[in-house]
Amino acid sequence: MTSHSEKAPLPASSPTHSSQNAGEKTEHAQDGDEALKAFASHQGTVLEITPEENKRLLRKIDLHIMPLMCLVYGLNYLDKTTLSYASVMGISAPKVAGGIGLHGTQYNWLGSMFYFGYLAWEYPTNRLLQRLPLGKYSAFNIIMWGTVLSCFAGVKSFSGAVAVRFFLGVFEAAVTPGFALFTSQWYTKREQGTRTGIWFSFNGFAQIFGGLVAYGIAVGVEKSGSAIAPWKIIFLVTGLLTITMGVLFLFVMPDSQMNAWWLTKEERLMAIERIRENNQGVGNKHFKMYQLKEALTDPLTWAFFFYALVADIPNGGVSNFFSLLIRSFGYTAKQSLLYGTPGGAVEIVALIACGWLGDRYRNRLLISTSGLLISIFGMALIVGLPASKNTGRLIGYYLTQSSPTPFVALLSLVSTNVAGYTKKTTVAAMFLIGYCTGNIIGPQTFRGKNYVPAEITIMVCWSICLFDLLFIWWYCRRQNAKKALIRAELGYVKLENQEFLDLTDRENPEFVYSL
Repeated sequence: MTSHSEKAPLPASSPTHSSQNAGEKTEHAQDGDEALKAFASHQGTVLEITPEENKRLLRKIDLHIMPLMCLVYGLNYLDKTTLSYASVMGISAPKVAGGIGLHGTQYNWLGSMFYFGYLAWEYPTNRLLQRLPLGKYSAFNIIMWGTVLSCFAGVKSFSGAVAVRFFLGVFEAAVTPGFALFTSQWYTKREQGTRTGIWFSFNGFAQIFGGLVAYGIAVGVEKSGSAIAPWKIIFLVTGLLTITMGVLFLFVMPDSQMNAWWLTKEERLMAIERIRENNQGVGNKHFKMYQLKEALTDPLTWAFFFYALVADIPNGGVSNFFSLLIRSFGYTAKQSLLYGTPGGAVEIVALIACGWLGDRYRNRLLISTSGLLISIFGMALIVGLPASKNTGRLIGYYLTQSSPTPFVALLSLVSTNVAGYTKKTTVAAMFLIGYCTGNIIGPQTFRGKNYVPAEITIMVCWSICLFDLLFIWWYCRRQNAKKALIRAELGYVKLENQEFLDLTDRENPEFVYSL
């Protein structure tokens, strides 16, 4: 589809490729994307979308999908980092003082344990995201992680906290890959970077909201007292809020365009037609072994995995220790709760700006590196400035919060640059397995009271990531050049409805990688 105002052919019942035999033709007809079913009763008609209709439909989709995804993803971050607030609100205190008596490296292991659960369930949950209704399965996981988080208020020992953190990781494992699927399902390639940046930026809003709530609870308990320890209150508030959002998500978020209750029958078809240019469709329930093998042998998969692994060593440390890190600059426990909030604002601005500019200039990768360069400079301030320069070191911490921009760019490229539903879910799982592994390692770098070794580790990791990003950029450009040569060959024929055949990005000559 070259323009939304042009007439687009509707899916045929038995699409073929000029290089395929008859048996393979039948297989493609049976294993095509779910979008083929949506058009099955409309053979022989023409679906035309004018620019005005497309704009109106996009506004409607944004209105119903983006607010929910933003709020839930913000809670996803808040629920992971609630432990950081609890670290300065008394969770480590002896049991007689209202804590659970953490000592030694037990707090570090609580930070890592979340990602052990995430890691253990990441691939199974990606398979379930493919097999089960996407909206309903996502809602189930949101409700369950809110329930588990609320249970943290009842733990009385390190072992109980370990169990809760593990299962919190299990249920949150579906959120990021699920949201990447929602984004690729509803938005065109040129829209995905901005949308991914917006919903991911709610990590920053969550950091601001969480810090203010934790500070308010700490001050309120100090002035008026409470029968419940303040660290327990923060877990109850965030857990119950998550359950509420999960129930709302269940009733509002559809599994795909085909059962979106807030779209008319014609709008559902238009919502599918407008993403034809993605060459990815809206989903396929069949597991395809060849796509799994292709994912595991694709250099792009391993470049994504490597970035997530190395970049999230810093993330795992900072997200669990930022309150303690700010305290190490010379601030009090309550000040650390409040002074952490501006970092969220930096993240919001960086993610939305890089997402919009990446889509505007069609180069998400190179533009996203700006956030990483700013973060390296910020960490250099923390390491290089003397301990007495606490304001300068705090500013350095704020600058490090622009570091997620390349991670989010790559997450959006999992949506954009990986086609074939089995391949997409596999690559998403591997990307997040790398994410989990890095986050498990990260908290272990923060040992003792001197965080300088951890800070140097973070700078080295981010520097390595720059080279990985440049490789991904180069590789995608190279693959696009090869595909252009194939399309220019004499006798090349594009299949009818090739966009909805559930072909992978490598086997589809029409697929163009976004940068």
